[in-house]
Amino acid sequence: MSEQVRSTAREAKDHPVVEKGARLGFVISGLLHLLIGWIAVQIAWGGDGGEDADQSGALELLAGTPFGPVLLWVAVVGFVLLALWHVTEAIVGGVHPEWYQRLAAAGKAIVYAVLAWSAFRVTQRAGQSSEESTESFTATLLGTLAGQILVALIGLGIIGAGLFHVYRGWTQKFTDQLESSPGRFVLVAGRVGYIAKGVAFAVIGMLFISAAVADNASEAGGLDGALRAVRDQPFGPYLLTLVALGIAAFGVFCFGRAKHAEL
Repeated sequence: MSEQVRSTAREAKDHPVVEKGARLGFVISGLLHLLIGWIAVQIAWGGDGGEDADQSGALELLAGTPFGPVLLWVAVVGFVLLALWHVTEAIVGGVHPEWYQRLAAAGKAIVYAVLAWSAFRVTQRAGQSSEESTESFTATLLGTLAGQILVALIGLGIIGAGLFHVYRGWTQKFTDQLESSPGRFVLVAGRVGYIAKGVAFAVIGMLFISAAVADNASEAGGLDGALRAVRDQPFGPYLLTLVALGIAAFGVFCFGRAKHAEL
């Protein structure tokens, strides 16, 4: 990689607009997690209003509020700038220069770019839900040579990501993302939130593996499918309520991270 590219990335990373935009992205992410938690609680107790308990459902719910259109455009801008900041982290290393941390930054850049695109699509009232996209993607993979193996490997990768989230939450390793302490309340929220998201990821991974074994794309699912699978277990409404509160707690942590993140 040329020094000119690194220099440009370094300048972009340190630009006040990118930094403030990244913090705005964390705020919007926190808001979406709160909304996902709220939808999940409704699903747990039979009050499903039709929204999916995932980012697309949260964006649709946000769109229905009095300031929905404005907030959606704020989300687009915030997620674009947060994705850009992660791109600069992947290029120049920044706070975490190790190769695997740069790779993680690149992955997060893709995630936030997708969220920005999803928010934009909601402003246009177009696009599939996250669950529909997941099923379509899985069906495409299953239709290829060794498709079942690929889908199973994706499932194992998602389970691994879930276990890593649980590890980061339990050990509070997520504090390496912060330049100052946000206080005990936010740290506890982060710990609970990371563990809850880890559990949700693990269930998503198991759904992918189930789809691979059955050779049936409809068995796969994203966050909404995972949360509904939790609800359908013995004592499911209680378990789903706990996971929903954990996801909401992660939203609270995102608010704290917006202020205290090391950018």
